[in-house]
Amino acid sequence: MSTRTPPDACSDMASLRLQIDHLDRELVALLAERAGYIDRAIALKQANGWPARIPERVEDVVMKARAAAESQGLDPDLIERLWRQLVEWSIAREARVIREE
Repeated sequence: MSTRTPPDACSDMASLRLQIDHLDRELVALLAERAGYIDRAIALKQANGWPARIPERVEDVVMKARAAAESQGLDPDLIERLWRQLVEWSIAREARVIREE
């Protein structure tokens, strides 16, 4: 990850937007990395005969994201909605390969 300028140190909108753009690229890179782990989960789930959707795990992931949001002062409802969408995308990705759709 790159070194970022703290928000309070951005003296104008151009420098602030530059920092946001850098951060957005880092977030996308992290999501791509996460997708790699989802791809590995596909192989492991297939080897174990597990389904793409494991409801208990879905709730565990979402609740951990909510808790992380709360600890960072973010809106936990927003983070829950985002994570549910991310998890549903991940499950659909797994299901296409596991042949559950």
